Amino acid sequence: MLPCIWEESTFAAKIGAEKAEQMWTFTDRGDRRVCLVPEMTGMVQELWNGGWDRSMKKPGKLFYVGRAYRYDRPQRGRYREFTQFGVEVLGNVPGDGDAAISSLRACLDAVGIDYSFIDRVKRGLGYYVEDGFEAECATLGAQKQIAGGGRYAEGIGWAIGVDRIMLAT
Repeated sequence: MLPCIWEESTFAAKIGAEKAEQMWTFTDRGDRRVCLVPEMTGMVQELWNGGWDRSMKKPGKLFYVGRAYRYDRPQRGRYREFTQFGVEVLGNVPGDGDAAISSLRACLDAVGIDYSFIDRVKRGLGYYVEDGFEAECATLGAQKQIAGGGRYAEGIGWAIGVDRIMLAT
């Protein structure tokens, strides 16, 4: 289980200016700048680099279901609090990560919705080392992205927006 409050600095430079403005930030009792977690990958990368890389078998494989928070104008499919289901493969990623991408497609196929997969997308997150990938469901309109991910220095990962999947089914 990943925490919902984390150090602001973990995300501030990684998630891009637009999303940084959407972070719920505050000073805690220890006078530290913290935030409600806006996404999980930045935190997972920090944990990997902070010791998981020495204590986990490689490749490190993990999944999470977590709540994320963004100060955004609520609308259908875009909420201030939302749920992400994600998978991360860290360390010695076998091949080029195709198995991780295949697992995303398998999850989406299991839900039984029609989606399109785009494999060269600018994700707007500073930790990606190349273009990312996304899955979209056209029936959702403007908030059509239901999943996204990409490769970063520590590995490869993706997340599904559970709230949007529920809207699409």
